[in-house]
Parts: sequence; C-alpha cells; structure tokens
Amino acid sequence: MSTKTPSKADILRPIQETSTTYYILVAIAGLAFALFLVGWMYQLYEGMVVTGLSDWGSGGGVTWGVYIGAFIWWVGIAHGGIILSAAVRLLGMDRYMPVARLAEMLTLAGLSAAGFYIIVHMGRPDRMVTSVIGHYHITVNNSPLVWDVTVITAYFVLTATYLALTLRYDITRLRGDLPDHFGPIYNMLTIGYSEDEDEVVQRMVWWLALAIIIMAPLLLHGGVIPWLFAVLPTYPRWFGGVQGPQFLTIALTSAISGVIILSALFRRAYDWDHIITDDVFRGLLLWLGFFCLLFLWLQLQQITTGSFFPPVDLDVAWVATLEHPIYLLSMGLVAAVLAFIFATTVRPALFTKARAIICGLAVLTATLLEKVLFVVEGFLHPSFEIYYATPGIYVPSLIEISSIIGTIGMVTLFFLTAAKIVPVVELHAIEHLRADHGHENRSHTPETDSGRAE
Repeated sequence: MSTKTPSKADILRPIQETSTTYYILVAIAGLAFALFLVGWMYQLYEGMVVTGLSDWGSGGGVTWGVYIGAFIWWVGIAHGGIILSAAVRLLGMDRYMPVARLAEMLTLAGLSAAGFYIIVHMGRPDRMVTSVIGHYHITVNNSPLVWDVTVITAYFVLTATYLALTLRYDITRLRGDLPDHFGPIYNMLTIGYSEDEDEVVQRMVWWLALAIIIMAPLLLHGGVIPWLFAVLPTYPRWFGGVQGPQFLTIALTSAISGVIILSALFRRAYDWDHIITDDVFRGLLLWLGFFCLLFLWLQLQQITTGSFFPPVDLDVAWVATLEHPIYLLSMGLVAAVLAFIFATTVRPALFTKARAIICGLAVLTATLLEKVLFVVEGFLHPSFEIYYATPGIYVPSLIEISSIIGTIGMVTLFFLTAAKIVPVVELHAIEHLRADHGHENRSHTPETDSGRAE
C-alpha cells in the first residue's frame, strides 16, 4: 500500500499538466468520431438504404440492428454508472469515493451516446421535432419509444444536476489553481455559492441519490427500456417479465466494467496509486462477479423456459439464439470472468489490476454482442413469420459498425475534455483519504509500534 498522502495537487494534475499522450488520445478519439460522422452524413444523403437495416414487412430483414443494440448498451452503462455513484453516497460506501465522480461522468457520456443513436436511427434528425416533440402530448400516452426519450432526458437532467451540486464545493475551494480561460464555466457552476449551503447541498445530493436508486430499477433500465421489447407478444424472444431484471444486471455489469477501465486509465496517467488503490479494484471486481452471476442466472431462466417444451414460436427463436456463435461467445466471456473472480476469492494472489481491466473489457464486449443479437434475433423470429422459404437476414454495414467505434471516440473525447475543466475525483474523497491516512500514521507511531513489539 502506498504511503503517499493524497493532496489537492493530485486531483489538479489532469487540469494543469498536458502530456504528448493526451494529444495522441485526442487525435485518435477525434478521428474515430469524425469517421462515423462522415458515414452518418453519407447515410443522411443516401438514406437508410446504405445500412444493413430493412423493413420486416417487405424486406424480410430487421428494422433495428447495431444502432438499437448499441443504444441499449450505452444506456445500460449510463444507468449503471449513476447507480454506482448514488450507492456510494446513499450507503456510505466510502471505499469507492475516489471513483464516484468518474461513474457520474460516465452516465452523462453514456446518455449522450445513447441519445445520439436515437437521432441517427431515425434517419432524418428533423423527425425528432416533427414526430416526437411536435406530437408529444399524443405519443407519450401510447408509445414506449417516447417513454424512452422522456426518461433518458429526465435522467440526463437529474444526473447533470447531481454532478453540478457536488462540483460547486470543489471549484470554490480550488478556484485559485484552476485555469482562468474556463472562468465563465466556473462562474456559472458556482453562481450564488456560499459556505452556508454546503450542508443543504449534501442533503439535496442524498435525496437525489435516493431518487436515482429508486428510479433506475423501476423506470429506467429495469422498466421503460426493457418495456420497449417485453410488452410485444408477437416477438417471443423479447416478450416476458424477465427482461426488466435482465436489462438491469446487464447495465450494472457494463457500468462497473466501464468504471474499472476508466479508473485504471486515470490512475496510470496521473500516478494515482494512492488515491485509486488496488483495494478499490478488488471491491469493484467482486461487485462485477455478483452481477455477472445474476446475469447468467437470468439467462438460464430464459433458456429453460425457451427450450423445455416451449410453444413453437418460442422454440424457433431460442434454438436460433442458442446455435448462434455470437451468443455462445458472449455467455462464455461472462462465465470466464465469473470463474476468474471466484478464483481470486479463493486465491487472492491471482488478482492484478491488469486482469481486472481484462475482465472489464471482456464483460463490455459480451454485453454489447448480447444486446445486438437480442435485437436482431427478436426481429428475425417473430410469432408470425412471413418469409418461410427465404427467411430474413441481417448483416451490419460498415456505417453501423463504425458507429460503435465512433461513439466510443465520442465518450473518450468527453472524458479528455472534462478532465481539463473540472476535477474527476471529488475533493471530499481526498479529504476522506487524508483523514484515514492521518489515522493510520497515528496508529503507527514509535510508541505504539514498540508497545506491539513488547
């Protein structure tokens, strides 16, 4: 364990220091995002025909594919991230305070990527105004898609408010060390600030955290998002009450994996071994194992009901899924991660930070593949198939595939930019770590050490 004392200088380092590696990452992420934007412009010019998507009613393919599968993936990462941060505040999980703000930022970045996918998949951005906003008072009553847009917007506002309230304390106390060229941003975030509000803000943040913990399972990735699929009985692969819990476990596994990767990258880049310690990674890995277990258990529930003397349409849908290499790969990756995490509990020496990162990458890959296949197989095997002689097919286009790389680049740019403007580790976390460090130093004074020796 590092004996270095955490300080304000540590969390200011990303803002004050810029390395060559930083510029290289900006260039790579910017290029990835730009390539997707070029592909999207081409799609806008030529129409959705340039994608692998087609109308099920006349083309025998799927109307949703990588776009909606990746949308669910990003929404899951976002919702799980803010649940993690809210749990830290609500349940007093002080061990994870250094990564709580990273989880909050991951929520904003993930929701931005998910919202972008909605616009891309609509074909024409103006439809967001003419079809959704313009007729909102009608569509909100009977369209799960509009419910989706509503809760994502509400969650974005809630998370942004949650993050802004905690930033006020940090920016006020660090203002003398922050760059002047971002002064308008800091002035906006701290408008009307006084020290008397700190206690009130802490209560507000606690209540916001409680609202987040309640909303996420009931209305977001445990509610509205799975309702897009679960309430459609003509698609047997989707229909059923298990989708809510299943989506929620996928969200939490994906978010924890994302936080593990982000934490490792920031720790390496800014020498934060004494802030984001190995103990944090061990704890996150155990939580990842718990939700991986739930993920596989719920998959088993679906497999059992879908393969043990099921109705004909459900049998066809699940046989196709179980025989698909992508499904076997995704389940295999999650099972392998779970096995490794269990092994580390038996033999702690197996744990390394690098292996934790590999686990995170494996789970993120598995959940993305599973969600895309979930969307595609649902459309390809409905209860009333039209094309028996020539069943529909779906092959993602390069534009669709580039959207995943592009949105990852978009999220990377978000973090690279945010890290230059505001601290990505809370000042409260540093104060808490300093207090713990001081307590440890007092408990290891020469007098106490000699007493132990005696």
